[in-house]
Amino acid sequence: MTTHTLKLKKPIAFIDLETTGINISKDRIVEICIAKANIDGSVDVKTKRVNPGMPIPLETSLIHGIYDEDVKDEPSFRQMAKSLSQFLDGCDLAGFNSNRFDIPMLVEEFLRIDTNIFELKNRRFVDAQKIFHLMEPRTLGAAYKFYCGKTLENAHSAEVDTLATLEVVCAQVEKYEGVRLKDAKGVEYEPVQNDVDVLHKLSSNNLVDFAQRMILNNNGEVVFNFGKNAGKKVEDVLTREPQYYDWIINNDFPLDTKRKLTEIKIKMKR
Repeated sequence: MTTHTLKLKKPIAFIDLETTGINISKDRIVEICIAKANIDGSVDVKTKRVNPGMPIPLETSLIHGIYDEDVKDEPSFRQMAKSLSQFLDGCDLAGFNSNRFDIPMLVEEFLRIDTNIFELKNRRFVDAQKIFHLMEPRTLGAAYKFYCGKTLENAHSAEVDTLATLEVVCAQVEKYEGVRLKDAKGVEYEPVQNDVDVLHKLSSNNLVDFAQRMILNNNGEVVFNFGKNAGKKVEDVLTREPQYYDWIINNDFPLDTKRKLTEIKIKMKR
């Protein structure tokens, strides 16, 4: 039975996805594993294959080992969305590189079905890769070897990667709790603690949308993080160039980015 050592106020769900590709807007999930770490130290694991409704490119199948034939009789994401949402209800979210890929990909799948079926409000996000790259820059396999002293077998299997990530975060907390670093101003701080609030701040302190087309600057202001307006306040750009909003909404940007941008625009009118 899998257990964990995290101090939790509510469950935290570790997620890993295998997909048809890496384009959040266009690609689809073919396998999802969720390891839900509960307050009592137990872990509930749910692993599901998904029919993506589109061909899986051969080069992608060669990486994760899932082919069209493997998922042709599996349910679609739409068919399992309600049960997944219920399983994740009340959970914080975590993974390895999850803030940049797994969570935004999962959010996109839910948004295609119903904008209200899966809420992100009041959730915290912990990214083991962010912690790892801050403290020991390497890959998941190396992280698993470094922190857990084990070799990661069958990498790119959703369940293997998910459970390995849970072990890594537990080991990271045990290794780095009490370790202090200095920030750019020379002030000491303790970045890693057995507290999901602290791990969330470390992983997601400047997060606005998961594709990171927008981020928070050092003053806590929402700025664009790409293109000609990189570094410029979103509100200033939308005031000066209202057509920029329409350009983003009508082009190939993730639905989560469009939703967050729309929320900012609506607040500007209040």
